[in-house]
Amino acid sequence: MILLPPSEGKTDATGKQRLDFKKLSFPELTKQRQELVSAVVAMANGPAAKARAALAISAKQDFEIERDQKLLTAATGPVWSVYTGVLYDAIEIDSLSAKAKAKFEAENFVVSALFGLINVTDRIPAYRLSGDTVVPKIGSLTKFWSDSITSLIAEQDEFVIDLRSGIYVKLGPTDKNIADQVVVPRIMQKMPTGAPKVVSHSNKATKGRLVRSLAQAGKSVKTIEQLAELAAKVALDVKIVKPTKAGSPWGLDVIVEVL
Repeated sequence: MILLPPSEGKTDATGKQRLDFKKLSFPELTKQRQELVSAVVAMANGPAAKARAALAISAKQDFEIERDQKLLTAATGPVWSVYTGVLYDAIEIDSLSAKAKAKFEAENFVVSALFGLINVTDRIPAYRLSGDTVVPKIGSLTKFWSDSITSLIAEQDEFVIDLRSGIYVKLGPTDKNIADQVVVPRIMQKMPTGAPKVVSHSNKATKGRLVRSLAQAGKSVKTIEQLAELAAKVALDVKIVKPTKAGSPWGLDVIVEVL
């Protein structure tokens, strides 16, 4: 199970299919999804100034408010086609073989601020909602989602590769009871001098390349050693980092060149 962050940037879908809560993965989240979508639509249809403040956008980005107004009527597309950005571009999904794409679709999930835990094949509309947004009548999305998402991830009882960014980890932290099944890769860029550092672009692009390699691998990765071996193909160096305390996940430092 690979956990991905959503993308801030999104592409409007086309076609006639609209949002159908019943067809989304993890139906246990249906009521929460409906409640949150209704609240976001109401917020978007309220005073524009309040919506801008909540969504952290300017008047030049009012198209984002319009997207949220139309969540129930807008066209939908597969998650992987709606999300755009460095990470998703680096996966190059359209160029995967049929076998690799099927593996990508089976293994990859996104923790979305709006829909909770979803599969990359689920059909969603383009929307604006970040993990740290406070939604009227809902409040903190961390409090709204964390218990449900944490439980669902644990229930899958799978080896978890957690590629999420900070706020999306908070929306559904992995349960301490499955920590020995979880690895959190840390992507760092080699510097001309000094120690490697985390650089946003390299971090996202390398995660995308890693996801692509995982999709192209013959078998699903089940151990951190297997992940390290595969990650070495897209990096200068990798290092397995043992947990420093009980209940903490494994780490994997992945060092890359400037991209």
